[in-house]
Amino acid sequence: MQTPKKIAIVGSGLVGSLLAIYLKKAGHVVHIYDRSPDIRKIQFSGRSINLAMSNRGWKALDGVGVGDAVREIAIPMDKRAIHLVNSLKFQNYGQEGESIYSISRGTLNRKMIDLAEQAGAEFFFEHKVWDVTLATATLHIGETERGEWEERKYNMVFGADGAFSRIRHRMQRQSMFNYSQEFLNIGYKELNIPANVDGSHKLDKNSFHIWPRGEYMLIALPNLDGSFTCTLFMPFEGENSFDSLVDRKEVEAFFEKNFPDSIEVIPDLAEDFFKNPTSTLVTMKCFPWTYTDKVALIGDACHAIVPFYGQGMNAGFEDITVLYEMILKYGEDWEAIFSEYQKSRKPNADAIAELSYRNFMEMSSKTADDKFLMQKKIEKWFSRKHPDKWVPLYSRVTFSDRPYVEALAIGDFQNAIMEEVLKMDNIDAIWDSPEVENKILELLQC
Repeated sequence: MQTPKKIAIVGSGLVGSLLAIYLKKAGHVVHIYDRSPDIRKIQFSGRSINLAMSNRGWKALDGVGVGDAVREIAIPMDKRAIHLVNSLKFQNYGQEGESIYSISRGTLNRKMIDLAEQAGAEFFFEHKVWDVTLATATLHIGETERGEWEERKYNMVFGADGAFSRIRHRMQRQSMFNYSQEFLNIGYKELNIPANVDGSHKLDKNSFHIWPRGEYMLIALPNLDGSFTCTLFMPFEGENSFDSLVDRKEVEAFFEKNFPDSIEVIPDLAEDFFKNPTSTLVTMKCFPWTYTDKVALIGDACHAIVPFYGQGMNAGFEDITVLYEMILKYGEDWEAIFSEYQKSRKPNADAIAELSYRNFMEMSSKTADDKFLMQKKIEKWFSRKHPDKWVPLYSRVTFSDRPYVEALAIGDFQNAIMEEVLKMDNIDAIWDSPEVENKILELLQC
C-alpha cells in the first residue's frame, strides 16, 4: 500500500477500468471521467472488432484477481479457420491447449466497469474533460469546449482516453514532445452472423474465422449468444473498396463472388453494411508519456496500433502490469515510477505497432499462400522437437509475456532461417526429415 493519493483517470474503457482496480489495490482514491454515457445503460453496436485476449491480458487481470470473472464471458479459439473461395482449412495457433479468447468489447467493458466499481472506484459519466493543467494535475470539465469550465484538482491524472486523447493533446503542446499518427488506407465495418434458432453457432465456435483475399478480408469471432461479430477490412477507394459498393445489389454480388460461404450465414448483410459506420485504422506514437509525477498516458492514448495482431487491449493491460511493478519497486517515488514505466514500455509499444502492421499482410494474403502454410508447418514441427531452440513468433507475442522487442528481433532472425529452408530442393516432400532439422540447427548457430 502507498500513501493514499487522489487520482483521476480520464477514459472508462478497458484500460482505464483495469487501471482503477490496480490503483484502488494500492490504496488510492480513484475517480474515472468519461464524456460518454454509462455503456451499461445504452445499446453498444455497429463499431467493434471483437477482442482476442491472450497471455499478457490474462496476466494483468489475474494480477488483481479479476481473471476468472472475465473468463466467464470468454470463448477459447485454438485455431484459425481459413475460408478460401472453394475450400476451408484449419490452422492451430499454438501447442496443444493454447488458445486466444474471443470477448465482445461491449460485454467486457461493462464487466470491467462493474469490477472497478466493486473495487471502490467512482465513475463520472457524461463529464467532458477539455483540458488539463499538467503542473497541478487539474482537470477542466464543461459542457462545451468554448463554454464555462469547472476545475477539479488531483494529485495525479492518467490519460486512458484512447487514440484521440484530450490529455495527450495538452501534452503535445509542450516543447520536445514527439508525436506521429498514420492512417491505413484500409477501413473496417462491422457485420453480424446471428445464432441458429436453437442458440448454437452457425460456424465452428472455437475458431478465429478468416476470409483472406489480399487487399481486403473478412474475419469473424464467436460470441456467447451463438452469434459472430464479423469485421470487413477493405481499402476506402479503388476497385474492391468501400467506395465501390454503393447499393444493395453491388454489396450482395461482391460477397457472392468473393465470400460465397458467408452469404447464407449473414442474413442482414446489406442492412448491416449500410447501417454500420466505416471506421478508420490508425497507428499513433508519441513520447514522453509522462509529465513529472503528475500526469501519465496509458494504453491507446500513448500507443494506438492497428488490430491485426489482436494485441491492442493486451498491450494496454500490460502497461498496467509494468506500471504496478514500478509501484512495487519504487514505493512513494512517483517520478521514478513514471520515468521507468515509460522507459520500459515505449520500445515494446513501437515493436508491437510494427508487428501488428505486418500481420495484416499475413492475415489477408499469406494465410492463403501454400509457401506460408508450409513454413508454419515446418516451424511447428521443429518447435515441438526443439522447444528450447524455437518458439514461433506468433507464440512469442501471444502465448508469452516476454518483451515485444525480443519477439520482433527473434522473429526476423527466424524468418531469415525459414527463407533458406524453403529454398531446399523438394521441400514439400522432405519438410519433416532429419535433413531439414539439421539445416535449421546449423542456421541457428549463425
